[in-house]
Amino acid sequence: MGTTQLESVPEPKYWHLKTVLSEALDSEFSVGEILPNERDLAARFGVARATLRQALEQLELEGRLQRRRGVGTTVAPPRVGVAVGTEEQAWPGAAGDAWQPVDCAEAVPPAAVADALETGRDEPVHIVRRSRMSHGQPVAAELLYIPASSVPDLTAIDAPSGPARARAVLRELQHLDLEGQDRAVELGSARADDAKELDRLPGAPVLVVTSRFLAGGRTAALSVATYRADTCRLTFKESGGVEIDHGPERRAS
Repeated sequence: MGTTQLESVPEPKYWHLKTVLSEALDSEFSVGEILPNERDLAARFGVARATLRQALEQLELEGRLQRRRGVGTTVAPPRVGVAVGTEEQAWPGAAGDAWQPVDCAEAVPPAAVADALETGRDEPVHIVRRSRMSHGQPVAAELLYIPASSVPDLTAIDAPSGPARARAVLRELQHLDLEGQDRAVELGSARADDAKELDRLPGAPVLVVTSRFLAGGRTAALSVATYRADTCRLTFKESGGVEIDHGPERRAS
């Protein structure tokens, strides 16, 4: 494998390098294959390691690469379509919900969440933690904030702790009449706790989906779900949405 020098180009050097690297991924590497180390890659393309890192980070953001603990940087498989909404609105925990309850605790939420729920900033709420898997791999982690007023009949005796309590809270939530829901999606960076649960490195790109569930003219529950940006393609219908070919197909190993 010879040395490739980048020509002078008007666009940022790392961006041009990203294009060159992307072409190399299509022609030279298979899904799951480990890339050479940064020193070798920087030498091959005649760039500083800082420039190389910028290009690699951009390719990771675009889902072409994955950084894996104890392994290195590997070629990522095509993104998996993950439905985050259906035409029929439903409460979290309803039949067909792909999320798995992990735990539930009563705690004071972040101030922004308390404001959205219109609860006092010092008022504890139920915080349900859930996870989502695809093809045996973790793809998302969720924190679901539910005020006590949304589940007034919940008792500690019925479900003292853990996944059982999470399921009990979600069952009680079903008793409300869902009037509507809305969602917002934004790009973020994985916090330490999310990174551990999603098997990512802290700071890795993630997609944050915030969902607000309305009942009785107020916000009855608020979900903050963190999806792996490297493996997920979010869809908003069960059909999977529109497929667009953005370039050569990646070779499967």
